[in-house]
Amino acid sequence: MPILLFLIDTSASMNQRSHLGTTYLDTAKGAVETFMKLRARDPASRGDRYMLVTFEEPPYAIKAGWKENHATFMNELKNLQAEGLTTLGQSLRTAFDLLNLNRLVTGIDNYGQGRNPFFLEPAIIITITDGSKLTTTSGVQDEAVHILCVLQECLISVWSPWCRKYKVGW
Repeated sequence: MPILLFLIDTSASMNQRSHLGTTYLDTAKGAVETFMKLRARDPASRGDRYMLVTFEEPPYAIKAGWKENHATFMNELKNLQAEGLTTLGQSLRTAFDLLNLNRLVTGIDNYGQGRNPFFLEPAIIITITDGSKLTTTSGVQDEAVHILCVLQECLISVWSPWCRKYKVGW
């Protein structure tokens, strides 16, 4: 019963049109819909839960969390608009925070006691983006360094000396 979290780029660059005339965002929406239809055919996927997070600023980035049903997920997916900045690092942080909050609420993680070893709920983050430069309110950033620093804050096992330069995490 895995959690499938879709992290969709909703930056303004997703308004670009492909050679077929559809926007990148429409292509991303279609890919998610197709994935979910194909996944629904598999009997083993009946317990799957879906979450939808965008590149917007939190808390507006969370479109469908663990409590929303399939219809709400699909409605939020259809209503996505491409505007704003490409904030992949911030969006990854929001995705990890949402997954961690879900684990606290469901009792998989316990505050001060860690994770219950007999619970297993895998989570998969599927990111769909056009790969444009990362932009934040402070300007264009180096993608690799910024993402590494966000992962460092979310996962203890990741370390990089570059994150000190950007004053993230250390």
